[in-house]
Amino acid sequence: MSQFEQVTVLKKANFYFDGKVTSRTVLFADGTKKTLGIMLPGEYEFGTDAKEIMEIQAGELEVLLPGTSEWLHIDGTGEFTVPANSKFKLQVKTPTDYCCSYIAE
Repeated sequence: MSQFEQVTVLKKANFYFDGKVTSRTVLFADGTKKTLGIMLPGEYEFGTDAKEIMEIQAGELEVLLPGTSEWLHIDGTGEFTVPANSKFKLQVKTPTDYCCSYIAE
């Protein structure tokens, strides 16, 4: 899906890691939520409340998912899923465009 129809976008941005990771929240009529954002090069660790599906639209990064010991490399486009109530690490190599979907279980 390259665009979203009939959504609400919150004007206030989300800033993390001194502004090196930013996003905007997109709300859908059915109550689901996504964020669209940019990550600048750096190393980050995020925690999750809900299950998350991260779609990488462009960029290069490596992700260490919970319960794994090998880094997953994404160059260009890709996707990974993070379980609820967990942490994951990112090594962002180039400016990276992402879409994060929050999944209620």
